[in-house]
Amino acid sequence: MMTLSEGVVGGFSLKLTFVLFVSVVVVSMFSALITAPQGDEISDFYLGNRTMSPLRNGLAMCGDYLSAATLLGSTGLVALTGYDGLLYLVGTVVAWMMVVLLIAEPLRNSGKFTLGDTLALRLPRNQRSVRIALAACTLTICVLYIVAQLVGSVALLTQFIGAPSSTTRTMCVVLIGTLVVLYVALGGMPGATFIQIVKAVMLVVGVTVTAIIVLHRYGWNLNDLLGAAADGSGMGQRFLEPGLRYGGSTTSKLDFFSLQLAIALGLAALPHVMMRLLAPRSTRVLRRSVLWATGLVGFVCLAAGVLGLGATAIVGRQAIADVDSKGDAAVLLLANSIGGSVLTALISCLAFLTLMAVAAGLMLAAASSLAHDVYGQVVRKGKASQTEELTAARLSAVVIGVLGILLALVSYGANTATLAFLAFAIAASAILPTMVYSLFWRRFNARGALLSLYGGLAISVLLVVCSPVVSSTPASFFPDADFAFFPLQNPGIVSVPAGFLLGWLGTLLSGHGEDPEVYEKFEVRSMLGTDDQQEQQQPVGAPQ
Repeated sequence: MMTLSEGVVGGFSLKLTFVLFVSVVVVSMFSALITAPQGDEISDFYLGNRTMSPLRNGLAMCGDYLSAATLLGSTGLVALTGYDGLLYLVGTVVAWMMVVLLIAEPLRNSGKFTLGDTLALRLPRNQRSVRIALAACTLTICVLYIVAQLVGSVALLTQFIGAPSSTTRTMCVVLIGTLVVLYVALGGMPGATFIQIVKAVMLVVGVTVTAIIVLHRYGWNLNDLLGAAADGSGMGQRFLEPGLRYGGSTTSKLDFFSLQLAIALGLAALPHVMMRLLAPRSTRVLRRSVLWATGLVGFVCLAAGVLGLGATAIVGRQAIADVDSKGDAAVLLLANSIGGSVLTALISCLAFLTLMAVAAGLMLAAASSLAHDVYGQVVRKGKASQTEELTAARLSAVVIGVLGILLALVSYGANTATLAFLAFAIAASAILPTMVYSLFWRRFNARGALLSLYGGLAISVLLVVCSPVVSSTPASFFPDADFAFFPLQNPGIVSVPAGFLLGWLGTLLSGHGEDPEVYEKFEVRSMLGTDDQQEQQQPVGAPQ
């Protein structure tokens, strides 16, 4: 397999990428320290500056939501599979619409610092058990996704220097992981927000510039671009028709549907995305923020589709596959072809920054859940001082960062997409059913929440372990073993309905429900919200 360093990108691009990356890191780290919480109020660490404008909130939401998979993976999928890759991008946009239409406003109105606070308000009788279950799912999802980002940073570096030595690989993972820990532990939500805004602005600018160059080359005629992409694919019209990747058999079609289901529902339930919805100071700001975020997410996904088609048209599908069989190098090859070293360095820096920014959001969500839900509300039973909980949150960020670094080093060579898709499946199968039932089903109770959370988590992991991802194929983790009784690589088609079914079944089989007055108060709050200042002064579960 040829790498970029062997004949596509010269050393100047690597040097320029390094300079740009260091410059952005220094500026953003300095800004994160300046905007970091100056006191011991945990609200500043968890939610940051709640006076941000809708545009800045929208940029931060976009930054949290869109990962390097959109810039590299989705673009590459379009370049290699055409129509099927474009459907993948559609799933990303649909997932954000799920956030906007179903979850955003009631979650913001009923929540405080974490998702656990929302469930504690909805299910006060067994809130500690529910917090522990939700924290277990949150930590699993976040750690898996953090590992995917750190492993992805090594894969990106490989595109420049070839297969890295173990020392270089370790240095890359430790460096990126340490920077993420510093952003979160020192800056909290303000620090994470700043890097998300920087990343979102750079992402919009980067894809816009590249897409404009591509469209200009074909006279702003989409038909000409599609025709050139079909020619560059070597497959003609078949490249623009469904089935190139997932249409070979009934199993592959089911696998594609399962993947789309996990993406559409899982992205909407990722803990760091949900936590970001709690940051706007009012419902009005939230509504305007999600409008900005919706436009930005849709625009970036549209531009990613243009870049994928442009890569096939200009570079050629076979040339992309020769460099990287997964297609992650497509956008870099395109940038080098149409913009030379400067554009390649810009896109490469953006990819590294995207990996780091998403990891920061995930780490903040995991640290907040561990410190606030587990330590503050379960271990200390709501009696921890703000200074104590803030210290626990910062230590949690360090612990999660070290764990992510170690797992990334151990799992080098793992398919980052598999780790990300498993995280999506768990979010869609465990967290989403629990949140939907909590927000909209009057009879829902703690037994249903526990079954949905633990059951969705267990079923998702079990199905992946017993799938071709782990055994029975040359690309599996254990190719010589064969215990793949589940034929699909993506468990969503089974695990998502199972998560909803378990929540429903647990509620019906429970001998007692929640106090009807609890849901009535919760329903009013989820629709109308409450005064933020009053809520900041009282811990969750305290007498009103």
